Amino acid sequence: MTAQSNQPKPSGHVAAAFVRFVLCGGGVGLASSGVLVLTHDLLPLAVANAVITVVSTLIATELHGRVTFRSERRGWGVHLQSGLTVAVSYAFTTGALLALYAVQSTPSVLTEQGVYLTASALAGIARFAVLRVMVFGGERKVRREPVLARTGVAMAA
Repeated sequence: MTAQSNQPKPSGHVAAAFVRFVLCGGGVGLASSGVLVLTHDLLPLAVANAVITVVSTLIATELHGRVTFRSERRGWGVHLQSGLTVAVSYAFTTGALLALYAVQSTPSVLTEQGVYLTASALAGIARFAVLRVMVFGGERKVRREPVLARTGVAMAA
């Protein structure tokens, strides 16, 4: 008989982390999308997107550290390490929106949001990989406590 490990399968661990990532990041992304609509007439698109990307990335990094990757790492060092994703997200979402405006000078809000959310989702997948491997990748401790330890089992005669 082979002994089974209490460690989760790596693919299951990655899949669970990705689901948490999508829920946290998706929530922040939808909020960012709403703020982009609200600031549409107040700021130039590129400026609004830059501010929204920076603020939402700070919030999302904290959520991902605590919820997605269940990491003990905190502080500005983590935010600086994930700062590369800010540039990638900004370039990707702004590039997508500028390309849209090059094709359609006055797209509908629905079209604009569709392009923005699609670009954000693609940038989010890249962000997951960077955060998992580069930022929070050094921690591979699985915090599991046995449900029932052998020393705690008593047999009745």
